[in-house]
Formats: sequence, structure tokens, C-alpha cells
Amino acid sequence: MKNVERKLHKIDAEGKTIGRLASSIANILRGKNKPEFEPHLDLGDMVEVVNIGKAKFTGKKMDQKKYFSYSGYLGGLKEKKLKDVFTSNPGEVLRRAVREMLAPTKMRKDIIKRLIIR
Repeated sequence: MKNVERKLHKIDAEGKTIGRLASSIANILRGKNKPEFEPHLDLGDMVEVVNIGKAKFTGKKMDQKKYFSYSGYLGGLKEKKLKDVFTSNPGEVLRRAVREMLAPTKMRKDIIKRLIIR
């Protein structure tokens, strides 16, 4: 695993839907597009995404989809609409989508670090 050669993939997000974009990014980050893929090894490449503010959403997701965070205390459940998160930081929407498409293993933290959003 010492000699892992990582390439940089550049993706333009203009006019693409977030979910389809996130699934293709997750496959590249994980290394599933390579013939030497093994599930227990981290062989993925780096991905750079540009024009994320011009990505599109289908349906009524901008008004209906919500993100939840829970502090662990009583009454500590907070929710934000997708519209608010996307206007303040559009890269965060893509980062959350890609993170949830990766397997919840110890490698996930290292894999998501190779996602560059501009």
C-alpha cells in the first residue's frame, strides 16, 4: 500500500444534479474505478470539483429537504433547510452527500479529505 499512485480528477458541477455527481465522486474517491480495487485498501484518487454553486436540484428539494444535527442534550435537535445551507456554503451540501455515500468505516475520514471543492 506504500506505492499508491493517486491521480487528480477535475469535475465541473455546472448543470449536474448533486446526487448523481456525489455517487460518481464517491466511486472515484474509494477507488472502485480501478481494476486493482480491494475493499480493505484505500486506493482511491483525488477529486477536485468546480462550479458547485451552479449545480441543480430536482423536484422540491430546496424547500423540503432538511439537515439535522443532534447535540445529545434534551431539546438539542437542530434542523436547517437545504436552501439555507446551499446559499451560505454550496460545497457543504456536496460534501455531506459524498460522505454519506461512503462506507462508515475508519477509512472514511481519510477518504473524504481527498475531496477538494472550489
